[in-house]
Amino acid sequence: MKQIVTGIVAHVDAGKTTLSEALLYRAGTLRKLGRVDNGDAFLDSDDLEKRRGITIFSHQAALRYRDLDLTLLDTPGHVDFAAQAEQVLDVLDYAILVVSATDGIQGYTRTLWRLLARYQVPTVIFVNKMDAVTADRDQILSQLQTSLSAGCIPFDTQADGGLTADAVENVAMQDDQVLEAYLDQGTLSAVTIQDLIARRRVFPCYFGAALKLDGVDALLQGLHDWTRVPQVAPEFGARVFKISHDDKGERLTWLRLTGGTLRTKDVLLGEQKANQLRRYNGTKYTVTPAVSAGQVCAVPGLTGTTPGMGLGHAPAGPQPLIQPVLNYAVDPQAHDLQVVLAALRELEDEDPQLHVSWSSHLQELRVQLMGTVQLEVLQQLLHDRFHLDVAFDQGSILYRETVTAAVEGVGHFEPLRHYAEVHVLIQPTEPGSGITVATDCSLEVLGRNWQHQVVTNLQAKEQLGVLVGAPLTDVKLTLVGGRASIVHSVGGDFREATWRSVRQGLMMARQQGHAQLLEPWYRFRLEVGQEQIGRAMTDIQRMSGTFESPTTNATTGGATLTGVAPVAEMQDYSQEVYAYTHGQGQLECVVDGYRPCHNAEEVISDRAYEPTADLENTPDSVFCAHGAGYPVKWDQVPAMAHVPYVYTAEQLRALS
Repeated sequence: MKQIVTGIVAHVDAGKTTLSEALLYRAGTLRKLGRVDNGDAFLDSDDLEKRRGITIFSHQAALRYRDLDLTLLDTPGHVDFAAQAEQVLDVLDYAILVVSATDGIQGYTRTLWRLLARYQVPTVIFVNKMDAVTADRDQILSQLQTSLSAGCIPFDTQADGGLTADAVENVAMQDDQVLEAYLDQGTLSAVTIQDLIARRRVFPCYFGAALKLDGVDALLQGLHDWTRVPQVAPEFGARVFKISHDDKGERLTWLRLTGGTLRTKDVLLGEQKANQLRRYNGTKYTVTPAVSAGQVCAVPGLTGTTPGMGLGHAPAGPQPLIQPVLNYAVDPQAHDLQVVLAALRELEDEDPQLHVSWSSHLQELRVQLMGTVQLEVLQQLLHDRFHLDVAFDQGSILYRETVTAAVEGVGHFEPLRHYAEVHVLIQPTEPGSGITVATDCSLEVLGRNWQHQVVTNLQAKEQLGVLVGAPLTDVKLTLVGGRASIVHSVGGDFREATWRSVRQGLMMARQQGHAQLLEPWYRFRLEVGQEQIGRAMTDIQRMSGTFESPTTNATTGGATLTGVAPVAEMQDYSQEVYAYTHGQGQLECVVDGYRPCHNAEEVISDRAYEPTADLENTPDSVFCAHGAGYPVKWDQVPAMAHVPYVYTAEQLRALS
């Protein structure tokens, strides 16, 4: 039996859950075909999902087709829940990307495509809603090949039980070596085709209408024929991809085994044991004594597990790419904030991207979200699960900070009987790269243990910028120099010196004009009437956005505008669109990452952040003289440092 874990991903309303239902029905798992709009879909079992008609949480189902044992993970489709969808991608063998034939490739479809490429998930495409009058197979295929990959090739046209000659030739053309062999031999083996799919060179495309079960059998047969079981390690390993709570409030850790076998009572984390192993199918589960490599299970009762965590020999997954862009504060008048905090902590346990923060000094409770739909769902969860009616403020933008040129930061920590000095090179990196940490320091200059301390501390907390105190991003932090004392240095000294070196370097960057404030931007698609396109273009320019030349549709009389604009300016624009188009316009926005802030001076002035007053993130250092430690301001540290600068000004310019 071939075991495969497959996830279904799609833009909202593309028919993702409907396809899941159809696959389960045609495979014989379901006796009755459920529908999302009827509220009886097998995988949208949560009451909140039924009320809203969208998938909010990832769900698991199992089906068998011939000798294929398929674990199906259905993911949220709304852009506000992209982080939950991303959590699942890291444990998939294959993905099914659902594209609506009526809507084509949407902005969020492209986001999902980038995520699938990031996690290197082989992908099969199902073009849904082909029964619509406006559906055009050739047109949507051309769009797939142009916008996603030339390797998007129809696999649903068969000849003598296999692919047509045209399809085989198109498959071969996606790899030079395979093409050469194909021209010599005139054929391609199934193994070769499977390999090209697994290497993401070929993306089989199927067309149909899930609601009418059209094309579903062909997709099932394709999953059977063209997937292969990935190699697994002999020793135990597992990746956590989800945390949830069952209807009794018990905490569940969902994991995919990457190797070996997990048995009941095996030790998983610290001294915690897997006291029970559950295999879920929808809301129902069976208890099994063991789970083998490639399978998915839920383990109740564990604490301290988080999505992305590796267990056993499995490494941790990469840091998630999707990050929230809005910050909301809880209205302190509604409830006891400590009660609300406890509820939000439980929800944060399930979705770490909430980033719940509590300031005892300000008596302020905040969460980070993607948009208003997620906010509405959060409020409903607080009401349904915790009986709390919680109000939030209007929300504010989550800014980031970076540098535009390389700078060497110095941190020195030398109170009496303590000693550490650290030099960190801060370099700008590509947008969206986050923070990377490296070392370029001789062991003769700083011992291995101390270098390990520096690297660990660079990763130990969120580093903040010095413009508005926003998180630092898109930089490379490299240990390039330092000094320790054989007698007085301890690990805590290097923690202090490391953090101070980063902040001191950022202050230098600000002084030199190389500190930069970033804000989130939307990539938008705006559909209005042709008579309203002038108003729309004026609005986008007013919002500091840019757009491509508008396209018009002679049949519908509409016009489409695509481009980018700051989230701060566009987040409430949908209400304006609704008003001036009399409900006929449509605005789709997808977060397109961070870019330079369009009104940085205004934001910096309004925030009035004073980095030297942020004592938990001080850029100043501590030196010692006459048997006592004394503080030294950040701008005086380079002149007093015990280790000379590693880089000259010219070298720093060359590294920028």
